[in-house]
Amino acid sequence: MRQIDVLHRGLEKVIACYEIDGILVDPGPQSCEDTLLEALGGDRPRALLLTHIHFDHAGAAGSLVRRWPDLDVYVHERGARHMVSPEKLVASAARLYGGEEGLRETWGEVVPVPEENLHVLSGGERVLGFDVRYTPGHASHHVCYLHEQTGTAFVGDMAGVRVPPAGLTLAPTPPPDIDVDAWEHSLSVIAAWEPQVLALTHFGTADDPPGQLNAVRESLRWQAELVGAADQERFMATLHERVASAVPAEDVAAVELAAPLDHLFLGLDRWHSKQGYTSDSE
Repeated sequence: MRQIDVLHRGLEKVIACYEIDGILVDPGPQSCEDTLLEALGGDRPRALLLTHIHFDHAGAAGSLVRRWPDLDVYVHERGARHMVSPEKLVASAARLYGGEEGLRETWGEVVPVPEENLHVLSGGERVLGFDVRYTPGHASHHVCYLHEQTGTAFVGDMAGVRVPPAGLTLAPTPPPDIDVDAWEHSLSVIAAWEPQVLALTHFGTADDPPGQLNAVRESLRWQAELVGAADQERFMATLHERVASAVPAEDVAAVELAAPLDHLFLGLDRWHSKQGYTSDSE
């Protein structure tokens, strides 16, 4: 397995793409495509496996298919239609980035994926040497992949944001479809694989899967409780203090770029609203 740091916005340790057996798991955003292509050295990947369709994970997929028109792309059924017709996805995400111009500046060009290139997953499949499981919670269209030969689980955002060498883990909880209960169940699904290694998009591998899964579970609960008790300003200040106290100064920006603190609040605040609760900010 090879870990490729795509150097999002020029920073190390924000977004990792993984290459294994010629297959790319989460190619990253289109804005980082040149870095990815340089790392590939001109080699065409066998396929793309997408854990979910957020731009930091899947944004380069359409552009890579444009480059290699017969490239296969694997994605959950709830995300497939947005890969073919990304207009609704773009409109939703643009609200977090100050409009489509800000979205493009952050993530690059959004290129549709032709329907004929998509392999639609529901969970429970075995594809290209990987076991696939449906793992909602961070997103309703999230799947994880276990590479059966090596015992490596490619978990996208489900095992949290953790920038080594620091051990601090945050649960990435952006809107619109955070579901804390589903996330906790999905962590149990991942644990049932008994993986040897977890491959995190943000960032790197975790060699203690039970410890890492427990860390994100605890952070998810703590963040959800904090959102229920605090407004956005207090939430962000509390999280920033936690990050700054636990992470080397040179890595704080990477953590907060991988997990923007305002997004963490907004996703959990929306989840609380669906449960019938309101935060102090409302």
